[in-house]
Amino acid sequence: MIEDLLKKFEVSEVEEAIRKAAAAEIMPRFRQLAAHEIVEKNGPHDLVTIADRLAEEHLTASLTELLPGSVVVGEEAVHADPSVLAALRGDAPVWIVDPVDGTRLFVHGDPGFSTLVTLVQGGESLASFTYGPALDLMAVAVRGQGAVLNGEPIRSGSPEPGKTLEVATSHHDFTNDDQKRVLAALAVDGVAPRPCGSAGLEYLHVAQGTLDALAFSWENAWDHAAGLLLVAEAGGTSATVAGEPFRIAGGNALPFAAARDAGTARLILGLLASAA
Repeated sequence: MIEDLLKKFEVSEVEEAIRKAAAAEIMPRFRQLAAHEIVEKNGPHDLVTIADRLAEEHLTASLTELLPGSVVVGEEAVHADPSVLAALRGDAPVWIVDPVDGTRLFVHGDPGFSTLVTLVQGGESLASFTYGPALDLMAVAVRGQGAVLNGEPIRSGSPEPGKTLEVATSHHDFTNDDQKRVLAALAVDGVAPRPCGSAGLEYLHVAQGTLDALAFSWENAWDHAAGLLLVAEAGGTSATVAGEPFRIAGGNALPFAAARDAGTARLILGLLASAA
């Protein structure tokens, strides 16, 4: 199934579509946003900009043209109409799109944001694209074919024995008191937790082996689908606090973790489970 679907387009065509959307709709507005082009969605930390909306529209048109019969589940489309999420449980191929992952960073002029695209069918991620337009980073993963960053293979490897584990967690601005309590279980000797930036780029850091693990308390598919496949294809692993694979369509036991290797994942998940 994977091979048949991927034969219908070139991976490089998806990369080009993402680059064009970012060049047309995101980068011209980077550090150039007017106040009226920034809107709060669910609070002062949850922002959306004109760049998010227009980039998602651009990608929706180009990706469905590349793969006729496919549909798009985008962060902004779901915000406008939650029923769009139902496509994740359907039979058609789905492009999961986060046009600007790390919108708050984008708004503040920080280059650490990304554009995330994942092709999914039947709940299985087949190909993912993590693009940092301001950093000139393009990470691509294809199920069973490995992961590359700017065309070069990447591997997550394993932490050095005895090394303090660096773990990025859900940012405190986006967690409730109970989630903060569970994530606080990571503050032990040998583990150094810190708030995450753009989830997409943090997954890339795990895939590169420059970050040891991630622990997240929310399950939005557009934030995680691309990174989870990227980490898996780079040799890493992930699971929920219940020890189950993360389900793209939702309904997961939370929090969940992704890590450079199985041993690190077990340690992080064990600490989280002790407080969950």
